Amino acid sequence: MPQNHSQGRNDPSLPQTEVLRMLRSIAFAVVFYLNTAAFLVLGSPLLLGPRRWAMLGLKAHAHASLWWLEVIVGTRLEVRGREHLPEGAVLVAAKHQSAWDTFALIGLLRDPARVMKAELGWIPLYGWFSHKFRHIFVQRERGPSALKRLIRDAKDRAASGREVVIFPEGTRRAPGAPPDYKPGVVAIYEALALPCVPLALNSGLFWPRRRWMRVPGTIVVEFLPAIPPGLPRAAFREALKARIETATDRLVNEAHSANSALGAQTS
Repeated sequence: MPQNHSQGRNDPSLPQTEVLRMLRSIAFAVVFYLNTAAFLVLGSPLLLGPRRWAMLGLKAHAHASLWWLEVIVGTRLEVRGREHLPEGAVLVAAKHQSAWDTFALIGLLRDPARVMKAELGWIPLYGWFSHKFRHIFVQRERGPSALKRLIRDAKDRAASGREVVIFPEGTRRAPGAPPDYKPGVVAIYEALALPCVPLALNSGLFWPRRRWMRVPGTIVVEFLPAIPPGLPRAAFREALKARIETATDRLVNEAHSANSALGAQTS
């Protein structure tokens, strides 16, 4: 049913609702960063143990953060399409709208190796753990040599049966922003010769980029049917873009229909 915006502006409860949402967002930010710091510091002995132990710690942080987000803010997670994830090595190409994606998606996968910026590997504790997890670091400024190393490391992680996770656009894009797919995902797809599972989401509506306000509702992550290996480069790129963008638009529209708070918080 269409909203009556004039009624919304005259609703005396609206300021109270906004203040409450602000307070909850502040409370969550404090808890989230304290929780993350505690995991990094108290979990630092895991740097000396097997990688699988450290990965369990990483997933525990993701689950704890999602729990706090639901308890404090009222933002839940719904996962669809798990049946599209095959056993063993696979390329997962995910839409990237929010910082939420960088930690929350980890807990949904078995043994992910995420493609990430090399400079993040220099951050104390966070970067050390990223190396421990054997994530894949890329130095974009090095051009062709960076792409060669990216492909080499992706092959190495896939040979161990891990999911190689990449954000094809390279950086966060706000919901509704024009897509900007980089060539790296195409090169990895061609080199790995593995199925590619596209992943759509609407996280940017509830954890907006470059804003601290968090919005209650349901973040939906959807694994889409796999694109088989062996497609020509142009055909793969267009198929990947079409599947992710179509599904993402659907999830964004679905969320707007279900949650009237989104328009004010993400505009």
